[in-house]
Amino acid sequence: MSEAPQIDIDYVARLARVELSPEEKVTYSAQLADILGYFDKLNAVDVDGIEPSAHPFHVVNVWAEDVPGECLPKEEAIRHAAKTKDEQVMVPKVVGDA
Repeated sequence: MSEAPQIDIDYVARLARVELSPEEKVTYSAQLADILGYFDKLNAVDVDGIEPSAHPFHVVNVWAEDVPGECLPKEEAIRHAAKTKDEQVMVPKVVGDA
């Protein structure tokens, strides 16, 4: 396996919008390095001639019945939104003008 990857844990924490204590930074850096190390193991596996698949077994009709359930309270649903306005989640525009 190759050398452990260098991880900018502050950058990762900003992306996840979480604040980490110094102890958490040490712990999570090591855990992320371990996870990324497993990708090296996976990349070393010879998969030539193996058909790609989305599931290890043949699966038919995997959809569950769509049954309405209890909704989250509005405050809980928007609590972690990066930006809100009038109790609605604000998102960047993703469709340009025609």
